Order: sequence, then structure tokens, then C-alpha cells
Amino acid sequence: MASTIGIVMMMMMMMVPLTCLASELSVDYYEHTCPHVDSIVAGAVHKATMNDKTVPSALLRMHFHDCFIRGCDGSILLESKGKNKAEKDGPPNISLHAFYVIENAKKALEAICPGVVSCSDILALAARDAVTLSGGPSWEVPKGRKDGRISKAVETRQLPAPTFNISQLQQSFSQRGLSLEDLVALSGGHTLGFAHCSSFQNRIHKFSPKQGIDPSLNPSFANTLQSKCHIENKVKNAGSTLDSSATYFDNAYYKLLLGGKSILSSDQALLTHPTTKALVSKYADSQIEFERAFVKSMIKMSSIINGGQEIRLQCNLIR
Repeated sequence: MASTIGIVMMMMMMMVPLTCLASELSVDYYEHTCPHVDSIVAGAVHKATMNDKTVPSALLRMHFHDCFIRGCDGSILLESKGKNKAEKDGPPNISLHAFYVIENAKKALEAICPGVVSCSDILALAARDAVTLSGGPSWEVPKGRKDGRISKAVETRQLPAPTFNISQLQQSFSQRGLSLEDLVALSGGHTLGFAHCSSFQNRIHKFSPKQGIDPSLNPSFANTLQSKCHIENKVKNAGSTLDSSATYFDNAYYKLLLGGKSILSSDQALLTHPTTKALVSKYADSQIEFERAFVKSMIKMSSIINGGQEIRLQCNLIR
């Protein structure tokens, strides 16, 4: 594990600089060229969610993972080709799904305003709609991103790992122009999340030479996690939701965190720094404060751009 983290940190130092250029984006960017973009994307997300309740969490995570590599350029959507293994096939993204939602929205948009709307904008809109359809807030999404042409699986090592401590999390977010406030607010997206056992085995089996279970975990909750992820358990995709209302966007994630019922080490890490711990308590006490902070941080994160080059005609392929 130590060697893996070392590699991750080294890759972070080598990562392509990301710049937040919100001034290049505009909420009315498509007002004259494709005025129905918001409603068309929302329709695609709604239709998919009616058939699969895990779609919102997938789209929100997909957008996060896209923005944290080369900025919000839709590179997460590209297929591997030839010898190049793309981001979506990198280890942290293997469990991502619902790419078809973005493709369906793109196809509908191409039918009425061809060559106008970028795939990266569609993904940013879909992430917003995923939150709204799950009972969370809505917001105006700044638009005008261009799609990137580079997607490398090796660069997914730059993504924050579920085993990160607070220092590693702070470094990862600050390199992208995001603050501790953004870290805590965006972590709240885990209210829609699911984690496979491999992401939290370190907390429930052989935590340390003297302790099998992470002592910060509620004992009964730890036992529940162990039963779901027993070492001998061969159930495919075994794991746990990241909060008790996994298809509803609320502040339960923070309440559970304070009660020793967090899943990931990176969640628990938020309680090890005075600033982040205070924010966890604040959002646990107020759904309104959480939603306000989440919207602000989502807009900030989704405005990280790094010079995309084109408008793709298909989101999974470059011209």
C-alpha cells in the first residue's frame, strides 16, 4: 500500500497543470446556437434513472473523475484505441458505468444542433441533473468547454485514493485550485455513492499489527461491513453504500461520519483536521448549508479547464 501511495504522489507532482478559467464559460453559452441543451440532457438522465437508480451516482462520479485528470474535457468518455489505454479503463474507473447516457444525450443534440455542444458540457449538465433528480439542489451550469483529445489510463493514478489521509487529500485538491472547504463539500457527493470491498478492506481487516479493525469505526457497523466483505466471500461487486440513503441526495453522509459509520479512510480523514471537522459538523447540522456549499464547489470544480481542442461528434471517439 505504501508503494502504491508513493506512486500516486509522484504522479501528482508530474500531472498536467490544471487551471480554473471560469471566465471562459457562460451559463447562456448555447442561448442562440442550441437553446434546448439543458432540457435535452435532463431528459436523457431522467429516462436512464427511471430504469436504473444507480445512474445518478455514476454520472456524478464520472464528472468528478473527468475534471480531476486533465480538467473537465470529457477525456473520461473516450474509448481505448490501439496501444493507448484510455482513462475509462484505468483501475479507478473500471466500475464506472452509464456512459450510454452521455451518448444518448449527444445523439439527441446532434439531431437538432449538430457540431455545437461539447461532450464535456453534456457531462457537466448530466452531473447537475443527477443531483437534482436525486432530491438535491439545482444550479445554472457554466458552459463552453471544449473536448480534449488525450485520454491515458496511467493518468488515473492522479485521482484521490480511498486510502488517502488529510494531507494527501489537501494536496490533491489544492493542485486543482480547490480548497479544504471544497474538499468537504464535494465529499458530500458520497451520499449517492457505493464502494466495493477492496476500497475499505484496510479498515476492517488487519488495520494494524495490533488491531484488526479501525478503532474509529463504530464496532457494530464494522461487523456489518465485515459480514458484507468476508475474506471468503466470492460475491461479485460486494461492497456497501456510502450512506444510509444511497439514492437520495441529503446530508446523511456527514451524520454517519460523525457517528463512526464512514466507509472510506478518506472519509474518516475529514475528522482529523480542525477545519474539515468543523465543516463536517456544520453540514451534518444543516442540509441547507451543505447544499449551498456543494453547489458552489461543483461550479468551481466543473470550471477547471485545460484547453480542450474540439467538439466531438461522438463522445467516445475523436475525429
